[in-house]
Amino acid sequence: MSGLGVRAVRLLFTDLHGVARGKDIPIGHFAGMCEEGVSFCAAVMGTDLRHTPVVGGEEGYIDLAIRPELDTLRSVPWQPEVAWCLGEAWTLDGADHFPSCPRALLHRVVDAYAERGLEPIVAPELEFFLAERDADAPNGLRRYVDELSRVYTVGAVSDPREIVLRMLLWCDELGLQAFAANHEFMNSQYEINVKHSGALDAADRAFMLKAAVKEIAVREGMLATFMGRPFADQGGSGFHVHLSLNDADGRNAFADEGGPDGLSPLAANFIAGVIDHAQGLQAILGPTINSYKRILPDSLAPTHANWGHDNRTAFCRVPNERGSRARVEVRTADGAACAHLMIAALLLAGLDGIERGLAPPDPVVGDAYRMDDAHAGSSLPSDLGSALDALEADAVLTERIGTSLVSTFLAMKRFEVERFTEAVGELDVEAVSQWEIEEYAAHL
Repeated sequence: MSGLGVRAVRLLFTDLHGVARGKDIPIGHFAGMCEEGVSFCAAVMGTDLRHTPVVGGEEGYIDLAIRPELDTLRSVPWQPEVAWCLGEAWTLDGADHFPSCPRALLHRVVDAYAERGLEPIVAPELEFFLAERDADAPNGLRRYVDELSRVYTVGAVSDPREIVLRMLLWCDELGLQAFAANHEFMNSQYEINVKHSGALDAADRAFMLKAAVKEIAVREGMLATFMGRPFADQGGSGFHVHLSLNDADGRNAFADEGGPDGLSPLAANFIAGVIDHAQGLQAILGPTINSYKRILPDSLAPTHANWGHDNRTAFCRVPNERGSRARVEVRTADGAACAHLMIAALLLAGLDGIERGLAPPDPVVGDAYRMDDAHAGSSLPSDLGSALDALEADAVLTERIGTSLVSTFLAMKRFEVERFTEAVGELDVEAVSQWEIEEYAAHL
């Protein structure tokens, strides 16, 4: 690596927000730190986005160690002197992973599937907005391209400074398997598509994609945000997740040409598990106050726990592809979600459905927004506080994720709800407050 001109390794890890934390380490010192890891104050895992350590003080602000995962090491194309490397959090004595480490959780979930001869395959889809800071603009953000009907356009009309093009090319060179980019439906909203892979690798690449997009934007004097809905006059940004399972022979275990609709019983069990835990999952899929301003009728963000064939109003959409491309897409999450935590939670919910042999309800047909609860399924939580209560009440999901991680997440997020209520008051789904922009836009 040093022979390629790399002079420093940026050791990165994800916190429970999905924010990239880390340290820069000169290349000559990096090798000596790999075995024991690099120390950080463990309270970072329970610190909110206003820099308040909500959890950690009760233990005296102890340390954790981030151990590099060397197979994630890669040089950075826009900063050739630097290489990125992801790490997992361990206790200082090296006896076990630190309990609130999202990447370690996903690692454990993948191993649980491997014990059943299954490999989770994941394709993440992330949307984001590009804006510039402008004190005269609403909430201080002026959109990069502010014209209607630019969806699926490319080139100078939708990317006049070629910022998104550079993001695409650099993310692909970074090894994120970024294969396409375009302007999305909303003004100054973009999407960079990345390929599917094993769950841990997919989460790593989604995490790095967010970090790379935000860093490249800053270098261009811009702000990129993956928060759910930064502009009141625009719809929100999703973090859609496509999930399937491969069997021990590498074949898609969701496919069954002779089964109902070309899907296997395993696929049905998985979908049923995700729907069964949808209420608790929502706190992880939509982990901010702002997330619930995106989950509205006619927003293409589902409002009920249900599923349907090629139906974008459904919580679980099953695209029409079959055979090797059979999969389920979960559509409710937004880019504020922590990639590793969200994918782990969805896989755990699906695994519970498999182990219990759950059967899904009938698929919704048509516009689920226009159906009553009896036909559309149970309503998803309409605000973060309700979603946090649902997660705490889901004893199975909480135990499988880990009580320590969930309690840290709940404490941190409930403090967030308290601060919002004190500063702003009740949730207004038609407006985006300055509090939300200051809380989320630059971080998420």
